[in-house]
Amino acid sequence: MTFVRRAAVYARISSDQEGLGLGVQRQLEDCRKLAAERGWTVAEEYIDNDVSAYSGKPRPAYARMLADLAAGERDAVIVYNLDRLHRRPIELENFVALCERAGVTNVATVTADIDLGNDDGLFMARMLAAFAAKESGRRSARIKRKNDQIAASGLPHGGSHRPFGYDQSRMVVLEAEAVIIRQVVDRFLAGESSRSLATWMQDAGVSTVSGKPWRTPTLNAILASGRIAGLREHRGEIVGPAAWPAIITTDEHRRVCALQQQKKVSGRRAPRRYLLSGLLRCGKCGTKLYSATRETTRRYVCLSGPDHGGCGRLTVVAAPVEDLIARGVLYRLDTPDLAASLASRAEKVEALAAVVDQLVEDRTQLEELSVAYGNRDVSMREWLEAKKPIDARIERAERQMSRATNSDVLHGLVGHGAELARSWDTLNLNRQVGIVAAVLDHAVIAAGMSGARSLDPERVQPIWKL
Repeated sequence: MTFVRRAAVYARISSDQEGLGLGVQRQLEDCRKLAAERGWTVAEEYIDNDVSAYSGKPRPAYARMLADLAAGERDAVIVYNLDRLHRRPIELENFVALCERAGVTNVATVTADIDLGNDDGLFMARMLAAFAAKESGRRSARIKRKNDQIAASGLPHGGSHRPFGYDQSRMVVLEAEAVIIRQVVDRFLAGESSRSLATWMQDAGVSTVSGKPWRTPTLNAILASGRIAGLREHRGEIVGPAAWPAIITTDEHRRVCALQQQKKVSGRRAPRRYLLSGLLRCGKCGTKLYSATRETTRRYVCLSGPDHGGCGRLTVVAAPVEDLIARGVLYRLDTPDLAASLASRAEKVEALAAVVDQLVEDRTQLEELSVAYGNRDVSMREWLEAKKPIDARIERAERQMSRATNSDVLHGLVGHGAELARSWDTLNLNRQVGIVAAVLDHAVIAAGMSGARSLDPERVQPIWKL
């Protein structure tokens, strides 16, 4: 009789649509029963729920069990059926080789008595693995065809969780959540970061579908999803209109995706502390002022040196100049000139949807060109020549996008500057920056009198966009 004191029980199910783990639980119960019948002691149960063996995706529990077997910490394996362990022949061979090296010969299954320690058992295991691989391939093809048909018809795909904004049928809009999505989209297009929006939703008590805290990637996925615009996506591509109603317009969806792509290209920055970063110029030499902190005082300074190129002879305390510029922006929101300028600009960006589509195509072409150069299909000279016109088109499109975004930022604010001033301090800093940058091109800071303790407004010369 074989004495087993440290058996490993492995259970896996490929798809757990309800998220309850019931299929795995049934496997565990049968494996525990088999262990008791054989008098084996189970040391640990290794569980991979909702993970396919045929797909080749990592199975964390399976990998941990292999490591324990290799380390000599387990002396047997119990599994409901061999296809729970492997659905590809190569995996079976690797498993057998590992067991041979570790001296593990006891591999028991609930559905069949197969001994990997002899030739007949190994032959039978290989036959079963080959059959399982064939069936998995057929099943995968059937599922693929079925999913293609579902996508083509615009119907929703299943899943363990409903999408935010829709009920469990995925066909009916939940208006309470739809209102939040529209608000988030408006604020994102107005310049607020998805990180701050995720924080706002968490602080406001808005619940995610899974009940987990809001995170930036979660919110970004919702914003980028064609679903909320009534578009059916399949394998990362929009394949047509969806059968469910939209929450936002397709134009808003295009602008969100383009803005997300723009943020990816420009990279991430540390959280803002300065309202006017990049918007101030030195009155002595004309170079950009940089934010800097001296002890507890925030300042904007002209920096010298090869990396900055300034004269290094001008400094202004941040708070007073930020307050002055903010009050100027809020005042201008109520002026007729700004309203007229904004209306003229809106007429010039009516073709924004076409601009966004062209921007996406150009960036895709640029990526394809880089791949071609990496594969040595084109030379450096050919790559540079082909890249120039694409870069030029992208730069033009981004300028148009920037102008359109500025218009979005001020939507509903023109003519309400005085009202906005009363709630200005309650706005998120990213929102404040978006409003200021939409109105102000830059401001020139002149030199001040030595020893002055307050900001002379005459030092600040704003150059307005609108």
